[in-house]
Amino acid sequence: MSFKENLLKKIQIRQLTRKVLASFGPPGSPGKIDKDAMRSLLEMSPYRYQRERDLDLFIEKRDGEPSRILVLDNELPIYRTTVEDVAIRKSPYTKEMLRIGNIIKILKDSDVKISRREESVQLIQKECTDRLDLSYNASDIEAIAKDGRDSLENGYSDGILESLALFAELLGWQPPPKAFQIRHHEICGAATEKQSGEIVYGPAVILSLIDNSLKMIKDGISTLDQAKVAFFRQIAQGKKKPDIEGTEVFKYLKDAVLNKR
Repeated sequence: MSFKENLLKKIQIRQLTRKVLASFGPPGSPGKIDKDAMRSLLEMSPYRYQRERDLDLFIEKRDGEPSRILVLDNELPIYRTTVEDVAIRKSPYTKEMLRIGNIIKILKDSDVKISRREESVQLIQKECTDRLDLSYNASDIEAIAKDGRDSLENGYSDGILESLALFAELLGWQPPPKAFQIRHHEICGAATEKQSGEIVYGPAVILSLIDNSLKMIKDGISTLDQAKVAFFRQIAQGKKKPDIEGTEVFKYLKDAVLNKR
């Protein structure tokens, strides 16, 4: 796959991870996980599906080591053992439950369980991401910028959003804190949180979902600076002039990524 395709897949992996983690609910809750999202995540991992008894298992075979086996249930345990051992522990037959050794296995699995719940999801996320070749050169970044410019000139909203998402991933930019959120606008930027809870946001890109106008501010703005927050909103609404606008925004983003290297 191309660099762009791999980067899009990385974004998809993170989105699915967040979706699964959110389905757990607050700490301590018995939240029912989003199995569809977890299945989609596992499909991009080295784990392969196997149905055993009434269990949905995903298995990663490892050279010279016991397999890693994830059970797709609300606990999402990952074991380092055999399929047969997991079956006895998670879905034993009555005759298996009569053996003292199996009873111990059923009651205590810490000898083979390496993770559960959120930790398991994060482990799978890492394994999915580690499979991607995310190395790039200047021509890869220029191609993303060109796609963004072309999409903007042609009024192709999905293409603009895709290019912005790719640049946000490369630069480590984030969605806006509440003070900078504006209806019908897609916004991404650099965010720095201080110990006091203050967030400095910017540089930031602002895309109007109404008319596809693209604007950018280069300076960081504190969430505590109400005057500058109001100025940010005026820029988004077209009442004040931005530092950069139109296709020049993609040139800035391209240069920012290449300079970061």
